Amino acid sequence: MRFLHTSDWHLGRSFHRVNLLTAQRTFLDHLVETVRAREVDAVLVAGDVYDRAVPPLAAVELFDEALHRLAELGVPTVMISGNHDSARRLGVGAGLMERAGIHLRTDPAGCGTPVLLSDAHGPVALYGLPYLEPAMVRDTLGAQRADHAAVLGAAMDRVRADLAERPAGTRSVVLAHAFVTGGTASDSERDITVGGVASVPAGVFDGVDYAALGHLHGCQTLTERVRYSGSPLAYSFSEANHRKTSWLVELDGTGAVHAERVDAPVPRALARIRGPLERLLDDPALARHEESWVEATLTDATRPHEPMARLVKRYPHILSLVFDPDEGPARTLASYAQRLRGRSDQEIAEDFVKHVRSGRAADERERAELRSAIDEVRAEDMTAEVAR
Repeated sequence: MRFLHTSDWHLGRSFHRVNLLTAQRTFLDHLVETVRAREVDAVLVAGDVYDRAVPPLAAVELFDEALHRLAELGVPTVMISGNHDSARRLGVGAGLMERAGIHLRTDPAGCGTPVLLSDAHGPVALYGLPYLEPAMVRDTLGAQRADHAAVLGAAMDRVRADLAERPAGTRSVVLAHAFVTGGTASDSERDITVGGVASVPAGVFDGVDYAALGHLHGCQTLTERVRYSGSPLAYSFSEANHRKTSWLVELDGTGAVHAERVDAPVPRALARIRGPLERLLDDPALARHEESWVEATLTDATRPHEPMARLVKRYPHILSLVFDPDEGPARTLASYAQRLRGRSDQEIAEDFVKHVRSGRAADERERAELRSAIDEVRAEDMTAEVAR
């Protein structure tokens, strides 16, 4: 059986100030054509269909169009909600859509109920595990703790229990949206840290033939059976070196996996350039980036006059300007966002405590209180998004 594994469409998202809806439409055209040309048996979409809980109308219309096109091909699609989606909103109409072969899995209580397909070798059970916010699903899944490892482990226990009741030789696929240990993050993923921990071990997926993961935006192979497809488009300059693809996965009669990367269309190349302003304006080696979306980092010791106006003449698609002087007083002018880049909410809160107490850091009890408060706010925010 041949699957096309994709995820993290983030329909409705922009890249800095650039509307990406046209690029997202081009990707979906490519996806439908790949399904047709490569004779795909099922499409797997591992979460973050939309970029936010209440997406813009144009994104909803694009999603609706894509579902109609996939249904017309007669190819089943299995799709889960991600941490950017409103599970309840995405799941509206799931019962009706199922009749057309579009299987939306957004309810954590249904983790152990698979979509059943079959080929010449027998049945294949596809289990959809939507994004599991620990505080919200712990009781539903009977998990012992409200953390990612516990709730995902409880969901996988349901999968394995159901699979054990299936005929011998039934092959299995799981879709999940999570941060799995060994994966590499980028700047464009929303932090899902709970209790100071964001990741879960890859071993949680033991017992299934293939785990189709979403959440991380880089295409990655954690094991031969556990893979991220990554996002089809770049959503931050940290993804400038990503090769954006989907996985074309073949599951043979024994459950062995063969996977091939299928390149996604690139709307415009990304480039990160760095150096003094005059070099960025004059260096002939940078000519290849003149039609790219550009992030320029200036290393001048003092801030140059009107740098963006000068850079845009050479790089008309420049989107981001960063100041990071190699030396001198300008270094203190780093923006608030630059100083916080790559730091978790927990680290920022602990830094604040240390700052206001003249260098005395939070102790273990205080760090635990901060973690608890951050987790509680995150759960409240998630509940509010679902209710909107």
